[in-house]
Amino acid sequence: MSRRPGLGRGLSALIGEAPRPDLAEGDERLGSVREIDVAQIYPNPNQPRTRFDESAIEELADSIRERGLIAPILVREIDGGYQLIAGERRWRAAQKAQLHRIPALVRTMDDAESAELALIENVQREDLSAIEEAEGYRKLIDRHGHTQEQLGRLVAKSRSHIANLLRLLDLPPDVREMLSRGELSMGHARALIGAPDPSLLAREIIAGGLTVRQAEERARAAKPARDAIPGATRAARPVDADLAALERQLGDMLGLKVKVAHSGSGGGSVSLAYSNLDQLDMICQRLSGEPI
Repeated sequence: MSRRPGLGRGLSALIGEAPRPDLAEGDERLGSVREIDVAQIYPNPNQPRTRFDESAIEELADSIRERGLIAPILVREIDGGYQLIAGERRWRAAQKAQLHRIPALVRTMDDAESAELALIENVQREDLSAIEEAEGYRKLIDRHGHTQEQLGRLVAKSRSHIANLLRLLDLPPDVREMLSRGELSMGHARALIGAPDPSLLAREIIAGGLTVRQAEERARAAKPARDAIPGATRAARPVDADLAALERQLGDMLGLKVKVAHSGSGGGSVSLAYSNLDQLDMICQRLSGEPI
């Protein structure tokens, strides 16, 4: 299908690598590339990513020593220095490579735009853990008044994806840390939400190497029976727990609502629901194998 104008503009347009129709030529907000002293650059407090792979940064530093820093970082001028918006890994690697000056695209933007771009860069490049992504959304909601619908349009994710991630922040701190370290998967974490003792169950999952399905069964078993709750009605039994788990897993990967319909003959269908044209464009790019 033909690409609609404006779809798939992506991070490159947002940081100035492609023209933006809403900014006239020569507008200072487009910014300019300059050589900046590394010592004048400092991290962004709105950077959603809190964990950096030091071995990967060292490898990048080796490449920078050999070839220099090819792609400029993105910064904004503030308080007599430059605040990082995108490219913190390159900035850290440049310091390890002992570069004194590096290329940077200097853009004019406010705090909200800075936080948005920092989040978009990491989400598009899939560099964030689920907790880091959720905390990034929470900051934009609490500090800058974004709604879940606005965040979904901002990062081309479904509102349910945003809501599910935000629910992870209700988990105890030790469980969130396990998820950030990769000891628990997103599916495990979702099973823990609402469990009577999420921390205990999380330790059981890790110690026993439980699958998401097993974790969900343990969480259900730990909850009080509905028949023992006055006035409670019996919930309808899921048609197929495996399909439901698969739908959740695919939905988390794509950030979309996924429906799997499987027939007894072995065939079936997979449906993806999108809420805007950016999400449709993302689906088309993934199906065609184009870079997103």
